[in-house]
Amino acid sequence: MESILLEKIGLFSNKISKDDLKPGDHIYSWRNAYIYSHHGIYIGDGKVIHFTRGGGLEIGTGTFLDKIIVSSITNHGGDNPCPNNNCGKQSNNTHGVISSCLDCFLSGGDLLRFEYSVSPALFMAKLRGGTCTTAASDPSEEVISRAEFLLLRNGFGEYHVFENNCEDFAMYCKTGLVVGRSYVLGRSGQANSVSAVACVARVVSPWASNAIRLCSDIGMRSDAVKVPVESLVARFKQAGTSAKES
Repeated sequence: MESILLEKIGLFSNKISKDDLKPGDHIYSWRNAYIYSHHGIYIGDGKVIHFTRGGGLEIGTGTFLDKIIVSSITNHGGDNPCPNNNCGKQSNNTHGVISSCLDCFLSGGDLLRFEYSVSPALFMAKLRGGTCTTAASDPSEEVISRAEFLLLRNGFGEYHVFENNCEDFAMYCKTGLVVGRSYVLGRSGQANSVSAVACVARVVSPWASNAIRLCSDIGMRSDAVKVPVESLVARFKQAGTSAKES
């Protein structure tokens, strides 16, 4: 009952119906009793482009959490396989940026839309990270173009639950923003919510934790820069080559 009330007043999440979906929307769905959410970009025709770990798994930490966090393989929730043979299609590898049907992306969960251009006051009022940002979204055509380019090149680097995750992918597609000349990602609301500093601040005061999230939000940072998707892919490719050589 409490979670339903929070959803209705918009402080916990942003539930919508499929009829309200528009191409270019950043959507997400909560998993395992609100433990975490999975994010992607809706491109129309019932398809979602999203960023995953190896084998289509949504998330991985290398810790005990992997045993309680479900992964998103091509299914419509439960044990129902997807009838679409192309669902989960990836560019070149068995990990990274993939395209799935909307039902497989949701995996039985609710459909929610990530909010952009929210005020600092509303951002602070949100009870969880990973639902909104103060940054403005680019036009839907640009958003879809970035997502499709990253799908074609599988060009969003290696998945990392805190430093380069599905929310980072969707937010980049929507804004084209990264932090600084080093193209730093890992500025997602979920990652900031579970950072060590934020956890300590939450003990002191929930408002202190929210203030830290606000300061870390990509829309509030003075060092956030717009980077063309081609340059981002080239940087990730260069980093991958350097890692292999070392």
